[in-house]
Amino acid sequence: MEPGTIDNLCILYQSPDFIVVNKHWDIRIDSKMWYETLTLQSQLKYRFPELADPDTYYGFRFCHQLDFSTSGALCVALNKAAAGSAYKCFKDRLVTKAYLALVRGHVSQSRMTIRYAIGKNTTEGMTHMMCIDGTEGCENPKPCQSELIVLEHGSYSGDPVTKVLLQPLTGRTHQLRVHCSAIGHPVVGDFTYSHKKDSSPYRMMLHAYYLRIPAGKELIEVCAPDPFVTAMDSNWVPHQVVHRLDETIQELK
Repeated sequence: MEPGTIDNLCILYQSPDFIVVNKHWDIRIDSKMWYETLTLQSQLKYRFPELADPDTYYGFRFCHQLDFSTSGALCVALNKAAAGSAYKCFKDRLVTKAYLALVRGHVSQSRMTIRYAIGKNTTEGMTHMMCIDGTEGCENPKPCQSELIVLEHGSYSGDPVTKVLLQPLTGRTHQLRVHCSAIGHPVVGDFTYSHKKDSSPYRMMLHAYYLRIPAGKELIEVCAPDPFVTAMDSNWVPHQVVHRLDETIQELK
């Protein structure tokens, strides 16, 4: 994927009530900062000026969040009723989400459940971060669960990495990034949770791949194309397949 521009928004799904976009990495969903002119909100307004809702602060109702550095499937509701039905799906935990990631090192178990409770980091200089229960300055940790399935072992720029499918079964801020770091396999390019060491890749390798929202009369089900393939990034070289992506997604369904 090329760097994000105002006019290269990729649409994965569109109906009268919803749009699902493939959010670019390193783009905020919205921003109150005057100097941040390139956001998902500004891309949507550029592409669909007629669909912007003047009753909302941002012009569009985002059904969920993706971090600035994370790419992939993001659902936008085009009216209040649609936003309400999507919100109910998230609240009732009817939504299925799965992410692709490249993580540092070779993960030895082919499947694992990660259950570290996650809280806010109150340590000076780290208040933008989350942390796991039991670490210094970790405030108000809440139970969390993520499923990890190994897809491929390989290398990135010569260093050992593993391509994994991650499923967050709870919805804490930075949950997948914190959980991967906690098991000793931080996401490739995650500067924040690699103790500020991992800065060489062009992006953080976390991507919202699969999204399923059974919103009332409408079933939204999309995959955002896998960016972690050698054809897209020649630094990534897979060596061994452990689970196939399409079969693993079928299992989730």
